[in-house]
Amino acid sequence: MRQITANVFGFSGLKMGRVYAIVDPDGITLIDAGLPPAPQKIARQLAVHGYQITDVKRILITHAHADHVGGLPELRRMSGARVFASALEMPMVEGREMPVYPPRASIPLSARWMARDAELLPGAPVDVRLDDGDTIPDVLGGLQALLTPGHTPGHLVFWHPQRRLLFCGDVVLNLWGRQLPFAAFTPDMAANIASVQRIAALEPDVICFGHGNPLVKNAAASLRRFAAAVGHQKKLEA
Repeated sequence: MRQITANVFGFSGLKMGRVYAIVDPDGITLIDAGLPPAPQKIARQLAVHGYQITDVKRILITHAHADHVGGLPELRRMSGARVFASALEMPMVEGREMPVYPPRASIPLSARWMARDAELLPGAPVDVRLDDGDTIPDVLGGLQALLTPGHTPGHLVFWHPQRRLLFCGDVVLNLWGRQLPFAAFTPDMAANIASVQRIAALEPDVICFGHGNPLVKNAAASLRRFAAAVGHQKKLEA
């Protein structure tokens, strides 16, 4: 677990996807839950820094894909934390409906090898349903949930306007530079590009990605350039 900015930490050694910890006086908030092996790694890394897994009070879910919620049932059981998710993602997070993937025929041939058939997720109860613009007051004094559909219908990012801190889930990846989420798992790429424009307009100083290292320098300018590039590409393809 390493510090990214004040009160914000990232976990290391997770198999896929990123999980972040926000430390407040009343306890810890996690952003996403990783794959099933993640809870034990999270507990061990928290312990190294003097925390217990029961110090986790809230788990905020960006979207219902296995690499973000696969570890949620165990993490919730271990911590007793409340789970927050968007109303649209709630049926998938709870394992009552299939995650939404694009039809195989609509996926570009170059990405079709990544395609997977949708399966029910293990599922964990959602305690708090979030809508666009809702504020979670106990997290850094006020963390906002913003609806950013495209990669999934109810994808959320979490934004702190005073600190200009953004947890962007999979709206943008940071694997080989900034890039769009993989087409094989994104049912509405046009909507996702619109969501890129929305988060770029926030002008974040720090971006914590669902995949790839956080960006703590020149974040706003980098995201603005990326948004302009994908927006231009979308116009060319229209």
